[in-house]
Amino acid sequence: MDLEARSLPPTQKAALLAKLREYKSDLNNLKRDVKKSASTDAASARDDLLESGMANHANPTHDQRGRLLMSTERLNQSGERIKESKRTLLETEELGVSILQDLASQRQTLLHAQNTLHGVDDNIGKSRRILNSMSRRMSRNKWIMGSIIGVLILAIVLVIYVKLMR
Repeated sequence: MDLEARSLPPTQKAALLAKLREYKSDLNNLKRDVKKSASTDAASARDDLLESGMANHANPTHDQRGRLLMSTERLNQSGERIKESKRTLLETEELGVSILQDLASQRQTLLHAQNTLHGVDDNIGKSRRILNSMSRRMSRNKWIMGSIIGVLILAIVLVIYVKLMR
């Protein structure tokens, strides 16, 4: 009951903690009375109990019984709350396990995608090197072709010049 009272909002907590202290003091008094009756002579203790019971016969017994019933009811409610909390906890745990399994699956998917990406990146690097090599060859071939064309033009001009001069 103490734990339940402490978990409630502050507005309700103070009143319930005060009642709880009162119940504890009543319980301690009753325990003391039981110890006293057990330690003293049984006959005198019985007389003391009967005399105190006769002085206020209806009220203390009824009041104690009412408090006991209220305490039992609160205890039952607390038990129900604990069962409900346990059920909620189990549901939450199942949900957590399910989420963790989904996350593990997604992690595997991401790792596979990362490995594939590294493979693609390697292939792109190889393709870039091949394209650069092809570009250099193309430039070199252009220069060679330009040189051959220049030599041919020069040869044609030289042939024309030699024919005209003769």
